[in-house]
Amino acid sequence: MNAEDLLENATAQHRAGRFAEARSLYEAILKATPEHPVALFRSGLLALQTGHADAALSLTTQAASIAPQDPRYQLGRGQVLEALERLPEAAAAYQQALSLDPSSSDACFALAVCQERLGQNAAADLGYRCTLELAPDHVGALARAGVASLAAGRLEQAVDLLGRAVRLEPDVNSHRLNLGIALCRRMDFAAARAVLEAALDGGPLQPEMRFNLGIALHGLGLQREALAEYRRATGSRPGYSDAFNNLGNVHKELGEFALAAAAYESAISADPASVAARNNLGCLQRTLGRLDAAETLLRGALALDPLHAALHDNLGNVLKDRGDVEGAIASFRKSLDLAPCSAPTHSNLAYTLNFVAADPERTLAECRRWAQRFAAPLRTAQRPHDNERSAERRLRIGYVSADFREHCQSSFTIPLLLRHDHASFEVHCYSSVERADATTRRIEALADVWHEVRHLSDAALAAQIRADRIDVLVDLTMHMAGGRPLVFARKPAPVQIAWLAYPGTTGIEAIDYRISDPRLDPPDEHHWYSERTLLLPDSFWCYDPLCDEPRVNRLPALERGYVSFGCLNNPCKLSDATLQLWARVLAAVAGSRLLLLVPPGSAARELGARSSAAGIAPERVDFVPYRPRSEYLRGFHDIDVALDTLPYNGHTTTLDALWMGVPVVSRIGTTCVGRGGLSQLHCLGLAELAADTDAEFVATAVALATDLPRLTALRASLRARLEASALMDAPRFACNIERLFRQAWHNYAGSAR
Repeated sequence: MNAEDLLENATAQHRAGRFAEARSLYEAILKATPEHPVALFRSGLLALQTGHADAALSLTTQAASIAPQDPRYQLGRGQVLEALERLPEAAAAYQQALSLDPSSSDACFALAVCQERLGQNAAADLGYRCTLELAPDHVGALARAGVASLAAGRLEQAVDLLGRAVRLEPDVNSHRLNLGIALCRRMDFAAARAVLEAALDGGPLQPEMRFNLGIALHGLGLQREALAEYRRATGSRPGYSDAFNNLGNVHKELGEFALAAAAYESAISADPASVAARNNLGCLQRTLGRLDAAETLLRGALALDPLHAALHDNLGNVLKDRGDVEGAIASFRKSLDLAPCSAPTHSNLAYTLNFVAADPERTLAECRRWAQRFAAPLRTAQRPHDNERSAERRLRIGYVSADFREHCQSSFTIPLLLRHDHASFEVHCYSSVERADATTRRIEALADVWHEVRHLSDAALAAQIRADRIDVLVDLTMHMAGGRPLVFARKPAPVQIAWLAYPGTTGIEAIDYRISDPRLDPPDEHHWYSERTLLLPDSFWCYDPLCDEPRVNRLPALERGYVSFGCLNNPCKLSDATLQLWARVLAAVAGSRLLLLVPPGSAARELGARSSAAGIAPERVDFVPYRPRSEYLRGFHDIDVALDTLPYNGHTTTLDALWMGVPVVSRIGTTCVGRGGLSQLHCLGLAELAADTDAEFVATAVALATDLPRLTALRASLRARLEASALMDAPRFACNIERLFRQAWHNYAGSAR
């Protein structure tokens, strides 16, 4: 039998998997013709297949040296070198094969794979695309290019490439898995669900399939179904840290905090280096008011990853909650240094600056920096509106909030929504509430149209608002937690207005107006806002305590024999200037005490130390923790006179105090957030309790505290006085704010004439 016949027979045996027979035939050929390149090359491939890579390298190298112009031998030699983990040499061999045959899609693909293994991702990405130019249906290149596009964030390209791979190899579940991941990243959760459910075959990729199916179901708002998939993922892979982490996220959304904590702890147990799980458990502890535990977890995560921007942001929020405003600002700035494109972090910084200095110029400048960085690039999305410009027609009003729930904001949204003129205004509420509650359902019933939009991206929500043909869009959150300022930056409605969360500026040019009142914003202050100011005649607020209990009690000083001052504002408002001012009051009222709200633990100890440094003896200060609303209100039973904060006054807390019969002495500031006390006290005919200077504040507080008959009369009359005032006149307030909406609409409707 001649060499060619032997080679044909050897090849047949090789392809049939009869390796011993093939090896004997190749050896027979090489015994007769030692430099037979094909026999050498195929012997090398056989050696590689049977685990003899060193022999394979010798044989393929001989073949390549005998026939240096044959690209097949360079390609095979590269495969052997890659198997030996000699990647640079393998890449050189593939490059040589490609230079010999530029049309070889196999050589192009092999080189790209090797480059990816070497970390040369840009070159690999280019190689996959070149492979597809040579062979558009090269499944390996489609799959690899799709994954590379996914890693680079080119989601449309990733979905296209991986979709083509699935169509060519529908039974290869790795293609379906990667396509499902790409669809989830693109937020096309319904399509992702369909792809992943079709791939649930119990194979080795099952845990990843279940995990990503959980992501898709979660994205669709099917939380219980998502929980089931995450549990199945952890059931088939007990150490699946990411699945435990996501399980915790869903339990947290559902308000199942103990289960959430257990899931996060399982994630950390499975992977002690899991920064994501430590971060999420820290945020959960913050939600539960366990600030020391939250800070410990976040700082521990930062020890693992000091450059993790989100950790610095979340630590900033914890520090703000415990009253360390300067520390919070430093954390937000560090987060922005690491991730300059985080709009929520920059919002946190812009908002928090209000607590440390009465400087409207600095606040406006920071908000404008936010807008330049995040809103300005979206101007191209601000298309003209085709809403009918009839001035007196029924207008569609849209309210956007993450706080349509049991939250202080509801004390102001409910009175307005209850009294809206639905014949003249169609009310839409766009709710991003994480955990709906009874208050959510109550607010939903007050809207003409209710929209659940938490799972919509900012772009998708803006598109929906435009499709709903909203005429006047009202932002209720601004730069506070859960806000959607990037929706407003896209200008989905022709008229956009900011109101409620805090009375400052947004910095966003696409927001046309802000609502205020004459006490918050004297005429010479309007230039500190990027928006035009619309003034309500009475008050920025219309208040509803949303409860009748607890009732007002008897003045505590009458029973105790001493006066109790107090402040139940968030500790972030307790500036050093505030404590120093209060110290002067306590020094002038013998035997008086001070009650403050602060989380237990180190936050209380630090506030105690700061109070002492300000001149308030520790034995004269008592602390109460955060409590549910009814218990929080009952805390005013222990206060005779409430002392306001500066530079950021109490707003809702002041109204709560007045509702409980406790008069508030306020220090008028130089910014709108520092004039809340003046605005509210003016509406009650008690403007004399709002002081222009520190000395006047001390004198006013001392005079009130030492006039027990007046305090007793105020205790008995303040609730009724509040109920009779503009601060609780919902019909009047609704009429006034609707007049502003109509005025803003007239300005818009007439602008085209």
